[in-house]
Amino acid sequence: MLAQLGCKAKVLLNTNRNMTYDRNNHSLFVPPSTHDHIQGALNAAVVFVMYGDYECFQSANVYRLIKVAGQQLKVSFGENNLGFIFRHFPQVQIHPHARRAAEAAEAAAAQGQFWQMHEMLFIHQQELENGYLVEYANRLGLDISQFLQDLSRGVYVDRINADIEGGLQSGVEAAPALFINGIRYLDRWTVEQIMAAIVAANY
Repeated sequence: MLAQLGCKAKVLLNTNRNMTYDRNNHSLFVPPSTHDHIQGALNAAVVFVMYGDYECFQSANVYRLIKVAGQQLKVSFGENNLGFIFRHFPQVQIHPHARRAAEAAEAAAAQGQFWQMHEMLFIHQQELENGYLVEYANRLGLDISQFLQDLSRGVYVDRINADIEGGLQSGVEAAPALFINGIRYLDRWTVEQIMAAIVAANY
């Protein structure tokens, strides 16, 4: 399936796990909660959960497709009937800067600017080295001292690992991966197909 190819990398964690992951699992293991970063309402009629990688071109593309589809359906669905959640799935074997970019997004979240940093990272996917991350934080007006301290101490590594673990438990092997109302989206990455899936999920 096209939606399963992602950035063509299987993610392997260097941690000991006692459970076996079902690669054919099409259900979301960790349900949406207030712990997530969400645009829209958590109790919306249709809730997207996307596992993405800031250094993965297709992750950025899918995020933009979802935004376009949501905008086009907002008039008929209403502002509060669509929700979007982003979870981290950095693929460190092929994207050396993805994990640190995810940490930068979380450090920005601690200062109330997750989505602003999220957008910035996807726009500047080819420039995710540490110096650029500080530049983006500065552009957003973040407390740079706090931002750097959070990164240097690895404050958000556990949260990112929890996102990865939840993705693996949901059968995710590569980013991007998308779930709509808890069911894995396995169709083509086009605005039309995503819009059709939104409409179907609402009925």
